[in-house]
Amino acid sequence: MFPLIFLSLFLLPTANLAAVSNDGKYLKLPLLRKSPFPSPTQALALDTRRLHFLSLRRKPIPFIKSPVVSGASSGSGQYFVDLRIGQPPQSLLLIADTGSDLVWVKCSACRNCSHHSPATVFFPRHSSTFSPAHCYDPVCRLVPQPGRAPKCNHTRIHSTCHYEYGYADGSLTSGLFGRETTSLKTSSGKEAKLKNVAFGCGFRISGQSVSGTSFNGAHGVMGLGRGPISFASQLGRRFGNKFSYCLMDYTLSPPPTSYLIIGDGGGRGGEQINAVSKLLFTPLLTNTFSPTFYYVKLRSVSVNGAKLRIDPSIWEIDSSGNGGTVVDSGTTLAFLADPAYRLVLAAIRRRIKLPNADELTPGFDLCLNVSGVSKPEKLLPRLKFEFSGGAVFVPPPRNYFIETEEEVQCLAIQSVNPKVGFSVIGNLMQQGFLFEFDRDRSRLGFSRRGCALP
Repeated sequence: MFPLIFLSLFLLPTANLAAVSNDGKYLKLPLLRKSPFPSPTQALALDTRRLHFLSLRRKPIPFIKSPVVSGASSGSGQYFVDLRIGQPPQSLLLIADTGSDLVWVKCSACRNCSHHSPATVFFPRHSSTFSPAHCYDPVCRLVPQPGRAPKCNHTRIHSTCHYEYGYADGSLTSGLFGRETTSLKTSSGKEAKLKNVAFGCGFRISGQSVSGTSFNGAHGVMGLGRGPISFASQLGRRFGNKFSYCLMDYTLSPPPTSYLIIGDGGGRGGEQINAVSKLLFTPLLTNTFSPTFYYVKLRSVSVNGAKLRIDPSIWEIDSSGNGGTVVDSGTTLAFLADPAYRLVLAAIRRRIKLPNADELTPGFDLCLNVSGVSKPEKLLPRLKFEFSGGAVFVPPPRNYFIETEEEVQCLAIQSVNPKVGFSVIGNLMQQGFLFEFDRDRSRLGFSRRGCALP
């Protein structure tokens, strides 16, 4: 959560899911020939028809497509997706977070719920499909237990599974762990009901991440991390083990529509989906100390085309699991390992063509006075990040300079000590790019094309 980084948790395999989909039809085309060897024209016609009918025999794998919206209007630096949970469905906005695993929602056990605003909490009592997990259920081992959790009694029917999930700043969500049915739109336009989705029903939440301004407008978190309990992992086994999204510029009004797609949406229509052929790929790395996170290998950083002389070891994951670079939609700003950050900051300062602001906005090291400048972006230095595999990421300046007050823009990159943390490509830096997390091939793809542009 902004501006913090989620803690990773070691998790085990999750429960199976059931879903509703349509079966494909099998058709057979007889091949009739008047001579042993058809003419090239006849052969081409036959091959074309054969490929057409073979394509009908292939059963397509549907994918989930859910709108992604910025939380800026409610004062949040996060991006939200809608989750329809329970029967009948209750719609809640959850933070889309690639830096954590747990799916959880705010819950209420109230009997008279009139004092709650509609669509702000989940009411288990109002759902016919809510099923709390028992403490002896294997799914209960997928989440951390509270320090004072009741002793598990295998003989009691109502011995429920309690969880407590923590974040880097000490924030906590705790409550009951259970299963529910979620209602999702598939690529066919029909609704799929997925049963037994494991999630946390949070009755107690505390701390800056989940009660501060970054959580404004949200009703929970959709963990999309690499752990088996995440939403991406649970749905990935049914719809294809990859997901993609576009995070659009939060300053645009009205905000453009983009989507979180779970499954392989390639080649099935839509600008975002058709852009997969334009993706640049870099391998995903694994850190056994932090299995939740999507690590990539950053090789170099350039400012206005000049590659900075950064020691390559700065980007490495050390033997204790520290360092490295993470792609995290749940962190707003970008963070760079301190030695690299200092070189980037100095290089940007040398190339700035705008005056400094009279005062720095607290928390930022470089702020500029842009009063009277119609298009300050054209006067700002350009950053270029090169990743392993040759993939080059060139975000526009609005992805790393933000307006902190009227006529003041600040560099939205901060320093992190690589001995106790890692570099982060946050959601601001990701704006306007299609990102695809291909978990089967262990690679991350990105493209400037594929997002709905104004």
